[in-house]
Amino acid sequence: MGRKEKLNRISLILLSLFVVMLGYGILLPTLPYYTERLALKDNLDTNLINFHIGLLTSIYPFFQLLFVVVWGRLSDNYGRKPIIICGLIGFVIMQLLTGLATSLTMLYVARIFGGIFTSSVIPVSNAYLSDITSEKRRTKIMAWSGVAISSGVIFGPVIGGLLSQTDLHLQYSFGLLHLDRFSTPFLFAALLGLIVLFIVMKWLKNTTRVHKFTTQKVRLRFTFTKYFAVLLVLSFVIQFVVTLFETVFSIYGKDELGFNSKQLGLGFMLCGSVMTVLQPVFASYGEKFLSPKKQIAIGFLIAGVSLIAFPFFTSEFLVYGLIIMFAAGGALVTPNLLSAVSLTSKENTGRNISIQSSTGSVGQILGPVVGTWLIADSFYYPFIIAGLIVIISIGLVRFVT
Repeated sequence: MGRKEKLNRISLILLSLFVVMLGYGILLPTLPYYTERLALKDNLDTNLINFHIGLLTSIYPFFQLLFVVVWGRLSDNYGRKPIIICGLIGFVIMQLLTGLATSLTMLYVARIFGGIFTSSVIPVSNAYLSDITSEKRRTKIMAWSGVAISSGVIFGPVIGGLLSQTDLHLQYSFGLLHLDRFSTPFLFAALLGLIVLFIVMKWLKNTTRVHKFTTQKVRLRFTFTKYFAVLLVLSFVIQFVVTLFETVFSIYGKDELGFNSKQLGLGFMLCGSVMTVLQPVFASYGEKFLSPKKQIAIGFLIAGVSLIAFPFFTSEFLVYGLIIMFAAGGALVTPNLLSAVSLTSKENTGRNISIQSSTGSVGQILGPVVGTWLIADSFYYPFIIAGLIVIISIGLVRFVT
């Protein structure tokens, strides 16, 4: 394979990752308003709106977690390209169903459908990148994969916030579907997904190499050391509080601070941007000043303090400042935890990272549910309790070598 062809393949994979995560980001600032509109239309109890926001957020990673291994096995048997195409088709359908939904039931169907199909794109795309790159360059390519994913999360909320605030006076109904201004960001994401789908179908070559990242049966009789268990707990905590914060901030910003979707989108953009910029910086240069253990401890402390302080400030400027502080703390923790997990075993690096990823997914599932449950009693509870959990977790960092 020539260098030019390899770069073209890598570019197509990165484009697919970016678009799928862009769709995820678009939903973040618009979900509270969209859910509220559909809930009121269904004459549901307004006290249950926040519960539905949390459940709609968590049900997506839940079905991703259930089906990720299925897609991995299928990609081993049939190649990566057909599975990536299936994921992109599912992504387009999910965005259309979301944008044209006329009930919460349809929104749930869209989220479940999207979780099932988009769970193929990220792991299978990374497997494709792994197939076509040498071990020497794999770390660099995986870093670019991370940049594509993070970029989608950065730009998605901004696009979602801006497009949902358009002055387009759209009101069209056809059967069970309904088109209005809230449909705009999702139809935009569907159009982008459709374009990328055609590009991938036409120009991406299928891989023939079988990469056994999921076909091997995971043996449960491996050495589950205390050190590895601590790393998993810390990974769970950071993913739990990040998704809890994302969900609760969208509700808190809408109901308590009076933010519109554009202001919420800016908040999510700042969070994603800071984490995207600082993670590689801390990963590359942080160890020159602090050991990974100290970086993780300081990161947890910064994130915990910012969470506890969050509900006590209502100034838009200070709220954005605390978001930046929280993201900086997360940026200190995440790359160091991933590095620590990858170094626990030379023979089982892939297995250990997969276990860490699954542990993080459980945190992503529980975070929104717990956050919306706590926010029903008071806006203070989810932020303060999550902050205390993070600070208490610092006690576990002493087991990190």
